[in-house]
Amino acid sequence: MANLQTAIDSAFWDQPISSPRTLEGSANSIPGEPFPLDAARASRALRIQQLSFLGLGFPLGIIPSYAPASPSPSPSEKELELGSFALESLLLRPSISNWWLGLVGQFRPKKLISDIKREFSAAEDLELSVFTSAAKHVLDKSLYSIGLCSQLSIGPSTSLLWSTERHGHKKGKRSKFMLYHKLLSHDITLEAAWPQLFINHKAQYWDVPESVSLNMASLSSDSGLRYRFGIQKNGGQPESANAIDGEPPAALMPGLCAKAAFSYEQRKDMWRNKETKEDLIIKTDKGSFWRPAYDVRLREPHAAISTIIGGACVAWFGGKESSMAGESQDGHIAVSTKKRSPLSADLFGSICCTVQHGKFRRIFADLTRVDARLDISSVSGLAKSILNTFSRNSASSADNLLFSPRLNFIFQQQVLGPLVFRVDSKYLLDAASGKDGSHMEDVIYSLSYSLRLLRSGKVVAWYSPKRKEGMIELRLFEF
Repeated sequence: MANLQTAIDSAFWDQPISSPRTLEGSANSIPGEPFPLDAARASRALRIQQLSFLGLGFPLGIIPSYAPASPSPSPSEKELELGSFALESLLLRPSISNWWLGLVGQFRPKKLISDIKREFSAAEDLELSVFTSAAKHVLDKSLYSIGLCSQLSIGPSTSLLWSTERHGHKKGKRSKFMLYHKLLSHDITLEAAWPQLFINHKAQYWDVPESVSLNMASLSSDSGLRYRFGIQKNGGQPESANAIDGEPPAALMPGLCAKAAFSYEQRKDMWRNKETKEDLIIKTDKGSFWRPAYDVRLREPHAAISTIIGGACVAWFGGKESSMAGESQDGHIAVSTKKRSPLSADLFGSICCTVQHGKFRRIFADLTRVDARLDISSVSGLAKSILNTFSRNSASSADNLLFSPRLNFIFQQQVLGPLVFRVDSKYLLDAASGKDGSHMEDVIYSLSYSLRLLRSGKVVAWYSPKRKEGMIELRLFEF
């Protein structure tokens, strides 16, 4: 079943989205935006833990990733090379019983090759000085990025996480502090970052100089009721990390916000083939063998319908100006003219239909699965969009598209054994905007290798054509 909890998590500032732009491996989604694709949600495992595990299966423990350079109005050839192909590795990880420290390094071979090639192309004769100059490019700090991460467990239910990273081709560094505390039926999270990277549905990144959040969330229950509340403080003007133009989202502007949300989820199986003893044990001429599914979450063929409906209430303190400016990294000023309401409430909801064929046990042709999910991120926004359509208010066309329903499709097909090909696509539904109103808004292709020993764990290699980004992750129990 597609992850319906995305609906309530999207209402807050701490929902991680997979991204190779940071050594942490993620950027947060922006509240008030359309729900992200399921394949875009970051792994529950820390990036440094992923690298430790993935390094066992890659040559020399080196894991590749790809992300474009941040564009500027007149980008040079060197700037275009900065954020392309990269190699990551876990360099060091000392640990004791309740503490560990990890050092992550990143290297950009494409830029080094381009620099050396440029050096030889400009030389008239192949002298020793040419080779010396080419060798000096290895010491170019823009080729390297380094990150440090540490976790301390304080008892069985509390842990502290601190991380910092510095990229050679950028000024400044990124730092984050997190505190996790687990109660009987709730999770408490304190998170502070300076700066915090956010991403919107247009694949535009924004840096908030200071971001602090405190959240308390209930765990999933049999009743289907889930609730969450917290506070968020944004400090400093948002800076555009890759957008040439556009105004900063109102949810990222300076101020203190208190938010509470709830959701109610229900699921109904239309049919389901339960797992039997005969599925787990197969008999051959050489005896009986235990044959579990490659993924316990995909072990039963079924067809099901699930729905989720919820609401959120928001109160803002400070930052009430209707015109707010933010400076991008290239020095351009982005001005927001939207007025942020000090108090607001809204409803959201999703409905999903899932059909799965196969038990994902055999080597071939034992898994085909399709999920179709309709998302409404803002009921009030959708109602306003409908009214604007009838009143022909073209000034609000951008908001109409922002609050329009989205239709998500997830297609999964077993290729061979534990190897599965997956396509996540999202379509914007807005027939009132003309022939270009309804279209495919986003798509992510991925290839995963399920690990039976982890019960529901897999190594995933994904690529996003919209963001022009791709990376390899370890994901656990992502449904």
